Amino acid sequence: MSIKASVLTLGCRVNQYESDAIMQELSKNGVDICDKDEICDIYIINTCTVTAESDRKSRQFIRRCISKNPDAIVIVTGCYAQVNPEDALKIDGVDFVCGNNGKSIIAQKALELLNKRQEKYAYMPSIFSSKFDQMTVGAPMTRTRAFIKIQDGCESKCAYCIIPSARGSVRSDCKENILFEVRNAVSQGCKEVVLTGIETASYGKDFKNGYSLADLLCEVNEIEGLERIRLGSLDPVSLTKDFIDRIKCLDKVMPHIHISMQTGCTRILNLMRRKYNIDTARDNIEYMKEQIPDLMLSADVITGFPQETDADFNETLCFFNEQRFMRLHIFPYSKRKGTVAYDMPNQVPENVKKERLRQLSNLEVGIRTELFAEYVNTHKIVPVLFEAFDGECSHGHSPSFIEIKVEGEHNLSGKIENVLLKSSDSECVYGEILNN
Repeated sequence: MSIKASVLTLGCRVNQYESDAIMQELSKNGVDICDKDEICDIYIINTCTVTAESDRKSRQFIRRCISKNPDAIVIVTGCYAQVNPEDALKIDGVDFVCGNNGKSIIAQKALELLNKRQEKYAYMPSIFSSKFDQMTVGAPMTRTRAFIKIQDGCESKCAYCIIPSARGSVRSDCKENILFEVRNAVSQGCKEVVLTGIETASYGKDFKNGYSLADLLCEVNEIEGLERIRLGSLDPVSLTKDFIDRIKCLDKVMPHIHISMQTGCTRILNLMRRKYNIDTARDNIEYMKEQIPDLMLSADVITGFPQETDADFNETLCFFNEQRFMRLHIFPYSKRKGTVAYDMPNQVPENVKKERLRQLSNLEVGIRTELFAEYVNTHKIVPVLFEAFDGECSHGHSPSFIEIKVEGEHNLSGKIENVLLKSSDSECVYGEILNN
């Protein structure tokens, strides 16, 4: 009788990459990877701790798995497990707790626990290694897009963030491993890779030879058969003129940048302990727009950070209205024990945070509706990499990461097709395959 396992992932793309690597290691050992709703012998929950809500969801996922099969081996890993291992182990039914620096051993540990049925115990490295914890995704989980983890850790120590405690200092993978993974993904039929990390722009900062993210992009761009390159989230301070000048000529780097903005107000940026002000961010963004045709932007934004006044929030509204971001990932500020902001005075009431989120979201939808309409008018035909099929429509993305839908009974997943754009709404653009 075969062993069944399910790996549940919360949080960022780095977690997703690491979950994919765990699943592939299990598969190599003859384990059947199943959907999260199936009754399994092994459950691995790869958790997030970026907000209090993330912690709550992590605990909810853990308990849900235990209730499905109380006899299953349940392993908790990820950022919640790294920061709060004792809390995770207290949950009745959890067998093993492993921090972020031990994910490479999880598949083997799961099988060991299943065979030995040992009593539960915690394994959580208290000190991160100075080396990159190598995990390899042998074949992409989808033949359309592969996430490639190039970096781990963060040293920014922002006032609101617990992630440096959960991920440790900056550690970069060597270019040989990254280039191998990209070539392997391409050989499996993957057309697009996303180079991602906890602080992607910090790639190479721990090297002594000066090799940087821009250098890596230049080499990845030369890989034969690869069609598209995308990047994980970048800080505005990393988007220097030198960096933009180096990547703007790379034909496979797509014209979409996700920026870790957090706010549009310099006073709040200072309280957050970010490394830039709004003038720097504005200058870098406007230079990018000048140099990269069809550039679209998305960003992370926090509303209701401690001491944020109505005037501060209005500055944020004005900034995002001015810069016309395509999408905003908006979060109300969440208190995290162990961060500077946790004890800051003048905490913003929850109802005010939610109202500011609502206003910013309404602004975002209005801007995106205008951007998509403009896109249809100025780009009659665009190449689309299709990623999914729902039985009636094929879904994909343009180079600028605009979602495109095409009706039809044919599944276009994994293909790049020229699409004639027809219409749009606030969420996506609609078109039809261009007949040759």
